[in-house]
Amino acid sequence: MVIDGQTKNIGFSHIPVLLREVLEGLKPAPGGIYVDCTLGGGGHSAGILEKSAPDGRLIGLDQDGDAIAAATINLAAYGDRVTLVRSNFSQLAGVLDNLGVPGVNGVLFDFGVSSFQLDNPARGFSYMHDAPLDMRMDRDAAVSARDIVNNLPEKELARLIRNYGEEKFAARIAAFIAVEREKSPIENTTRLVDIIKMAIPARARREGPHPAKRTFQAIRISVNNELGIIREALTAAVERLMPGGRLCVITFHSLEDRLVKETFRKMAKPCICPRDFPVCACGREAEIRDIAPRGIIPGAEELDQNPRARSARLRIIEKVASSKQTGA
Repeated sequence: MVIDGQTKNIGFSHIPVLLREVLEGLKPAPGGIYVDCTLGGGGHSAGILEKSAPDGRLIGLDQDGDAIAAATINLAAYGDRVTLVRSNFSQLAGVLDNLGVPGVNGVLFDFGVSSFQLDNPARGFSYMHDAPLDMRMDRDAAVSARDIVNNLPEKELARLIRNYGEEKFAARIAAFIAVEREKSPIENTTRLVDIIKMAIPARARREGPHPAKRTFQAIRISVNNELGIIREALTAAVERLMPGGRLCVITFHSLEDRLVKETFRKMAKPCICPRDFPVCACGREAEIRDIAPRGIIPGAEELDQNPRARSARLRIIEKVASSKQTGA
């Protein structure tokens, strides 16, 4: 069910980030087909279904079985307008092929970790709860956070924390982890947090975000290959959009946002001719129009209601028709 913008059922709650802005950007309409590639509890999906009533169709993807179960309940009132598929969004093209859907009117990606995943200690995503080290969005995946923390060579672990967490103390953290795991395997989040706190100088711990935030982010990104599949997924989404269709992407940290922005920039200005060419000779055309080049961030009212939205940024593009399609 949907209550005050939140989807709720037993054990699962989710506040959809930038919901009003997503709906304004996606422009759901009756008769349209829309894909929520990061379904979660179905908060954004419910909004899309409301705006595209009475006959708009929603296809929801999520690799988390708990999310699919929750959304099945939360979106039950919309009946056969909803199709839910347990799948990673990197498989978007295959999912649409299996459903016999050649093109869609809108696609949404929300790359954030859901409130349910963060707040459920059993999932091991949060540095605020004691839990087994897991962090798998797909609980059937082979590699967990425990595997990375205990098995990755120290130099590779430092590189991972530095690159994915943008953590300046990455080498110290990896070194401390390497020492501690020799004593006994690091099995839970609390012990990992304690090790990180030991590694980071006291003055740095007193400033800025929680000292474990960046390291946990880095490990989570690695476990779920989050950055590795973004470009591929965005490309597939644009390919399946019909001319005039919209793609909305919500990111939560600079690594994601930079990757999305660079991908969109190439799609909007695809010419690869040398700069000194007087006219384009490569014949490549723009695939998209950037609707929000600087991105859209939450307003003060939303941040008061949902502080976890503070790092969110929404980017919106529109598929443009090629000259072959228009006959130009």
